[in-house]
Amino acid sequence: MYSVRLWTVRHARFFERVYNMFEPVLVKLHPIWSKLGYDRAEKPMSKIEQACKGLLFDCKMCGQCALSSTGMSCSMNCPKNLRNGPCGGVRLNGNCEVYAEKRCVWVEAWDGSRKMKNGDRIFAVQKPVNFSQQGSSSWLRVVRQIAQREEQAEERS
Repeated sequence: MYSVRLWTVRHARFFERVYNMFEPVLVKLHPIWSKLGYDRAEKPMSKIEQACKGLLFDCKMCGQCALSSTGMSCSMNCPKNLRNGPCGGVRLNGNCEVYAEKRCVWVEAWDGSRKMKNGDRIFAVQKPVNFSQQGSSSWLRVVRQIAQREEQAEERS
């Protein structure tokens, strides 16, 4: 898993493109998700999401995915669960202070973000993790948020 995670960070730009093509498809499915019910869609979608993101990013399914803001490096792989940058214990070689044989998740995030078109998102401050969303689909949450924003924009017009 670790070697796959490092590979995806090295190819962060490709995965950013894939996600930018994938997200609009999910948003277009909003009427189906609404009719079916987001609660019903949650379990199968979270299983699919876990299979995809678990394999590629060693995703921990926090339910508040920040991969597009962290260079395709899952910040939840940090043993200290840091969401906004490295701790003070990063070794001189860029490795983690807890797992000396592994690179710091945030060093990887920085490297990955430099490869991405929207790599400056790494500077955005992430909200603390809401552990009650653990295991839920962040894809469906994003679709709901985008659909709500679009509906509100239509109402204002």
